Amino acid sequence: MPNPTTQSFLKRAVEEGVAVVTIDRPPVNALSRQLMQELDVCLEELRAEEAVKVVILTGGGSFAFIAGADIKEIGGLASGQEAAQVAAEGQRILMKIQRLGKPVIAAINGVCLGGGNELAMACHLRVSGDRARFGQPEINLGIIPGFGGTQRLPRLVGRAKAIELTLTGDLINAQEAHRLGLVNLVVPQDQVLKAAKDLARKIAAKGQVAVRQALHAIEEGLGHSLDEGLALEVKAFGMVADTADAKEGVAAFLEKRQPKFTNT
Repeated sequence: MPNPTTQSFLKRAVEEGVAVVTIDRPPVNALSRQLMQELDVCLEELRAEEAVKVVILTGGGSFAFIAGADIKEIGGLASGQEAAQVAAEGQRILMKIQRLGKPVIAAINGVCLGGGNELAMACHLRVSGDRARFGQPEINLGIIPGFGGTQRLPRLVGRAKAIELTLTGDLINAQEAHRLGLVNLVVPQDQVLKAAKDLARKIAAKGQVAVRQALHAIEEGLGHSLDEGLALEVKAFGMVADTADAKEGVAAFLEKRQPKFTNT
């Protein structure tokens, strides 16, 4: 049975190794400082929960995944120094998503703008509804992305397109986001969470030592040279090959049966 946990702006339920965290701050799930603090705590709890193998982040309601940061809070910042501190804190929390050590899937059920797009890009996989919209419209407010958008967007869609989207503030639809590589999968709007759960369960059924080491090799390797990344992969491969799951996986393949992983 699901085990629901509720904070002020977050709802969490865990079932079959998959944690679904719903960001629920009507009307558009804007990222306030309190919401970000709750997310920070929630991520630490999910990291520590052995029963959780995959995490899904989604938005409450049917209109928005996350429409951005809280504009009133941004307008109330007293100085550039305070703004920089808020940006640094947001980056730290979103990096925690990327480095959680467990796959995190964004189930994008509506508009995904500004800080919302930055949060989605920090996730490892993104499932989008066919009516979702994406963008970094901060330039329209006379500011720039501050939670990692200038860095993650070009890594996903390429330098030229990232510059275009950031400097124009233009929005793109889900189909264009998929073509550019910003999202992995586009499904009918009412199927977003189901599709994300299906993907999460598929990953959760794998040997989790291998899942986490593969994720680590990809994430860490991207921050190094190819030679350094290859050396990291060799080390991870050797470690995984010595596990009970690797022996079970090979045996199951040779015996033409489904493997029974124990995550050891």
